[in-house]
Amino acid sequence: MKKTLLALAPLFAAGSLFAAPALAALPVGAMAPEFSTEATMAGAAYPYDLDKELKKGPVVLYFFPAAFTPGCTVEAHEFADATEQYKALGATVIGVTNGNVDRLKEFSVSECRSKFPVAADPDLKISKSYDATLAVRPGWSDRTSYVITPDHKVLVAYSALKPDAHVSTTMDALKAWRASHPQ
Repeated sequence: MKKTLLALAPLFAAGSLFAAPALAALPVGAMAPEFSTEATMAGAAYPYDLDKELKKGPVVLYFFPAAFTPGCTVEAHEFADATEQYKALGATVIGVTNGNVDRLKEFSVSECRSKFPVAADPDLKISKSYDATLAVRPGWSDRTSYVITPDHKVLVAYSALKPDAHVSTTMDALKAWRASHPQ
């Protein structure tokens, strides 16, 4: 038994390297940093303020590495497809990346399908405040999703470079939260 565990030790160590980005996110229960920025929705730029959005209900804040890359396109489509379900739970969605607003105008129409806003974070100020920078590619946002409750607390934080479970993870957290916080 000891030999088996010793033989598996390198695998556990290697596995912990892949789990490291998930540990970088803000912890559940932490206060979500306030931010205001320029966002774009349906190709139109406008000022976005997290505090104002939280007065309406929970916010799903997701960070993504770069507009028009394969994984980010898949993720944007999935969030767009789920927008009505988020609205039914009283939540809004915003995506944030290190890109510029002009590039995101096009992304907000084509990939976000004009369903939710995306914001540029060229200096990574927002990403850094949420511990959502990509360690393997400095200067890029990580793929990290948060659900922030109206009292500004992190309900869930999920980091994974694969876009597959970001919508389901945030949706499940919102459903559970909504069950204990009826509108």
